[in-house]
Amino acid sequence: MRKVALLLIVLLGVAHFVTLCRCEDDAAENKGEAADEDSDDEEEDDEDDTEVKEENGVLVLTNSNFDTFIEGKDTVLVEFYAPWCGHCKQFAPEYEKIAQTLKENDPPIPVAKVDATKANMVASRFDVSGYPTIKILKNGEPVDYDGERTEKAIVARVLEVSQPDWKPPPEATLVLTKDNFDETVDNADIILVEFYAPWCGHCKRLAPEYEKAAQELSQRSPPIPLAKVDATVETELASRFGVTGYPTLKIFRKGKAFEYNGPREKYGIVDFMSEQAGPPSKQVQAAKQVQELLKDGDDAVIVGIFSSEQDAAYEIYIEACNALREDFVFRHSFSSEVAKLLKVSPGQIVIVQPEKFHSKYEPASNKLSVKESTSVSEIQDFFRKHSVPLVGHRKPSNDAKRYAKRPLVVVYYGVDFSFDYRIATQFWRSKVLDVAKDFPEYTFAIADEEDYAEELKSLGLSESGEEVNVGILADGGKKFVMEPEEFDSEVLKEFVIAFKKGKLQPIIKSQPVPKNNKGPVKVVVGKTFDEIVMDAQKDVLIEFYAPWCGHCKKLEPDYLALGKKYKSEKNLVIAKMDTTANDVPNDRYKVEGFPTIYFAPSNGKQSPVKFEGGDRTVEGLSKFVEEHATKLQKRDEL
Repeated sequence: MRKVALLLIVLLGVAHFVTLCRCEDDAAENKGEAADEDSDDEEEDDEDDTEVKEENGVLVLTNSNFDTFIEGKDTVLVEFYAPWCGHCKQFAPEYEKIAQTLKENDPPIPVAKVDATKANMVASRFDVSGYPTIKILKNGEPVDYDGERTEKAIVARVLEVSQPDWKPPPEATLVLTKDNFDETVDNADIILVEFYAPWCGHCKRLAPEYEKAAQELSQRSPPIPLAKVDATVETELASRFGVTGYPTLKIFRKGKAFEYNGPREKYGIVDFMSEQAGPPSKQVQAAKQVQELLKDGDDAVIVGIFSSEQDAAYEIYIEACNALREDFVFRHSFSSEVAKLLKVSPGQIVIVQPEKFHSKYEPASNKLSVKESTSVSEIQDFFRKHSVPLVGHRKPSNDAKRYAKRPLVVVYYGVDFSFDYRIATQFWRSKVLDVAKDFPEYTFAIADEEDYAEELKSLGLSESGEEVNVGILADGGKKFVMEPEEFDSEVLKEFVIAFKKGKLQPIIKSQPVPKNNKGPVKVVVGKTFDEIVMDAQKDVLIEFYAPWCGHCKKLEPDYLALGKKYKSEKNLVIAKMDTTANDVPNDRYKVEGFPTIYFAPSNGKQSPVKFEGGDRTVEGLSKFVEEHATKLQKRDEL
């Protein structure tokens, strides 16, 4: 029995071993088949990369097949779209009809589409920033299509471009150099000039919009010329007009330069320049027009009274208005009725605040007599000095133009000048007026707490529980807050006096100070900004970033490598700051996008140099650092 049992055990063991071998063979075979299948799939994918598929008569182009398909073709119609775009979905049936029509043309003209969210290399090359974007490629060169999105309009334009003798129209944008610049701008009543760099991404995006605007404005009567200057070649011109970033746009009137703060797309440029070409001051002919402005207006009413358009004072006034036409609304009148209402004589300028801002502590109006000897700058200083009442209403719409001066004392509450709430609004404003009269060196304003909810949050006052709150916005971006308590004139006065005597500590939003900050890139927080960035013994390169920003994430490895490259430099700091979690307590370091990079030289902390280049590689940033460094060690190689 023992022998039989032993024999059975041996047989079972052999059977198990054979089964295992078969399983391994099967697994190996399956693995081999899977590998073959993967190889087949890869081959199919490779074929898919270059193969041009067709969907409802429209060819599908990608990063991989775009160039090979376009090469050698005279005319191709291309739509750049996004799958989620409603306009693209709506346009799809019309585009398919266009494809069918052009397919039947003799010779046929290819119609293609590119998913710009996937083929981002191609989309970027053609500066696609909206959907759908339609371009006609003529021998590989793009021709923008801006017409109606209908079969009739698009087919007609494509057939026009496809003609053998078709050539793009000459550029309407004038090209200026040192040889023709002065002659051109000096003789122009008004001209817009763009200073650009060929490598600048913002300039490339602006270029087609700028040219379209130039074409349209060239047809205006009289035409308004648009011009461009390659600032990397014409360095003397760029330096002469203070060009430090690209693109920089300036308006010239008979050779005098003015800042351009308008839109940067075709229709915006056209509208803005058309408005700029008109007179900076509007004529008022009846006293009633001025009365309405004083009764319901929100801003200072500026009126120049003159005998006629030939009055020398009028000409000086208009010249002064030109430079500030974006900051104020100017009016003028030749009417004796208007002069009588405003109690002025011809040759005088008067500034009157709307009725709701009148107070017993300030004059009802401010006047300036314009003589032949009066300078333009004197008139402009008059506008700036008297444009803000003793206690005005600060709003998002007038903040930058009226309340940029610091220190600014802001009193926050439910500000509402409508009929039902005017009494309550003026009740609190009168208490502010009682204090403001004693501190002419400061600007005072009331502000609606809902308009400035984020600002109140940054001051720590969003949940103070008080009906009225107060903050002081001081020089260098510093902010001071009044401890929440019941508001009255005496409390406000004590707070302002404490600020004036330097007894207040600024409020700075800040992450905790890092315990270990010895890495190649120093971490700066709100509380350590002055200590690290403003250290007069060291040069500092600082990146202001947001954790969610894609451009910042892309920059991170290069920025870290830059920090390692200069780690041995004792007098150079490579730093970064999360500006979503920290205040930047110095308004010379303006952050309007991410990433923003500044170089703070040891001898010029209040004049940091902004990195404007497009090359955010280690090499590009190193070049920038070494160009502006004041204490870099001499070395062959870091």
